Amino acid sequence: MKIKDIIEEIRPDVWEIPSSYKKEMRVPGRLYLEEEGLLTLENEAINQVANVACLPGIAKYSIGLPDIHFGYGFSIGGVAAFNNRTGIISPGGVGFDINCGVRMIKTNLTEDDVKPKMKELIENIFNNVPSGVGSKGKIRLSPNDINDVLDMGVLWAVENGYAWDEDLEFIEENGVMEEADHLKVSDRAKQRGIPQLGSLGSGNHFIEIQKIDELYNDEVAKTFGVEEGNITVMIHTGSRGCGHQVCSDYLRLMDKAYKKYKVNVPDRQLACAPWDSHEAQDYFKAMSAAANYAWVNRQIILHWIREIFENVFKRSAEDMDMNIIYDVAHNIVKKEVHKIKGQNNEVLVHRKGATRAFGPGRKEIPSKYRNVGQPVLIPGTMGTSSYILHGTEIAMEETFGSAAHGAGRILSRSKAKKQFNPDTIEHDLNNRGILLKASSKSIVSEESPQAYKNVDQVVETIDKTGIAKLVAKVTPLAVTKG
Repeated sequence: MKIKDIIEEIRPDVWEIPSSYKKEMRVPGRLYLEEEGLLTLENEAINQVANVACLPGIAKYSIGLPDIHFGYGFSIGGVAAFNNRTGIISPGGVGFDINCGVRMIKTNLTEDDVKPKMKELIENIFNNVPSGVGSKGKIRLSPNDINDVLDMGVLWAVENGYAWDEDLEFIEENGVMEEADHLKVSDRAKQRGIPQLGSLGSGNHFIEIQKIDELYNDEVAKTFGVEEGNITVMIHTGSRGCGHQVCSDYLRLMDKAYKKYKVNVPDRQLACAPWDSHEAQDYFKAMSAAANYAWVNRQIILHWIREIFENVFKRSAEDMDMNIIYDVAHNIVKKEVHKIKGQNNEVLVHRKGATRAFGPGRKEIPSKYRNVGQPVLIPGTMGTSSYILHGTEIAMEETFGSAAHGAGRILSRSKAKKQFNPDTIEHDLNNRGILLKASSKSIVSEESPQAYKNVDQVVETIDKTGIAKLVAKVTPLAVTKG
């Protein structure tokens, strides 16, 4: 039986993998994809959605979002929630780059203001925010400092002069997961994290200077404080070697745990432990610490970007209104309350390559945004548009308040490197008025826009299905890649 032959359309662009596909499936799978996207999606990614549906305590659906593609255990662009009594926690449902995420900063500058300074800006950002494989930050932490970063999150950055007090309100979880415990993080993870705080890293991580190009919802845009024509800056990075090591450490632990607790998993990469086990609790505390590290990492990068803009424009960051619009996590487990079968239940929501998209009224959203839902930030690929959306009630009902996190890869890095010439890509970007600074030629090939899905189509599917609604489109002016 071919899986695509049995998928049923529930409503336009929403498809169901029936639980009869595998006898071990406890719930159906749900895919949010336009028909062409479904037809071209790897069978392996669809099977991963079905595999996740086999795990103990899973609630409602195993979900694949419009940017879905094959990943480690869970598909990237995947969401699953597990009962806090009968369910599990799985590092594969978070991935190696814990709390890889996106932060967007607004300004009151216009393209006319920045265009004469664009080369100076992007050169300064490239030179002052370390990037590339193994890049090291400019901050030198002591062993006690790294423990505080892991436990305190952005509160540490506030205390040490890297953040404004008001920054906290506009970061998911206010920049700190309180369950974090540095004692559950290995010395090796700390050693990897100490030199890298405040660095961009490599891969798809970037800093981009953008402009608000088009508004789709004036009222929500006003609530978010964005105006057409204004300049924004987007930061995309995560927990660096610290988070990678946390994932590696606990995958080894979970590989023993699922056998110890006799949890049946259809794929060893879904290694997990029951939520009430010490292995699960330890992982959650370590993952939370790595998430805190990632928020501090983005915070320090923001601090340097503010300083760079101040030096270039001879104005204060406050005067340029360089406030955070929002900061979202893409790879994380959260304890959240969601309505299931008419009752509020606390569940462990795994989002892997997925953005929280809470609808209006949720207490987790900044009070300023609470009437319209949280900002949903969806970055494009190098040289393509990115988008601001807002969360919805439909997302709360169907996807545990989740939407896609980006375009989603369609080509591996090795294939992209073989197919795309970096000089041609840079020439094309320059012809379109987009400046590029990258740590290597190979990363330019790997990150070619053609290696990804069409972000415009991904966002159109999100908007059409109602799991988030369009607010604004931003277009790139300059980008620095790790």
